[in-house]
Amino acid sequence: MSDDNSVFIGNKPFMNYVTSVVMQFTSKGASEVIVKARGKFISRAVDVVEVSRKRFMENSIDVKDIQINSEQFENKEGKQVRVSNIEITLIKK
Repeated sequence: MSDDNSVFIGNKPFMNYVTSVVMQFTSKGASEVIVKARGKFISRAVDVVEVSRKRFMENSIDVKDIQINSEQFENKEGKQVRVSNIEITLIKK
């Protein structure tokens, strides 16, 4: 699975991400799409997946896998910070 079929959730308008997920399945013919998010965008990623599944591609895609993790790094002030992340794998039915 290449990163070409990944959607990274961030600050853009919500519907941009939903459109991106739907386009991956319809226009690009992807059989799998991974929605990825970190920190405060995790809830937005879940919302994107649910809207894609239940409104735009009803009965066409399903959740294959959900992976959660956290990574630790040093911020600008030199303090250790831990950030959670999620990867939701969608598959075409």
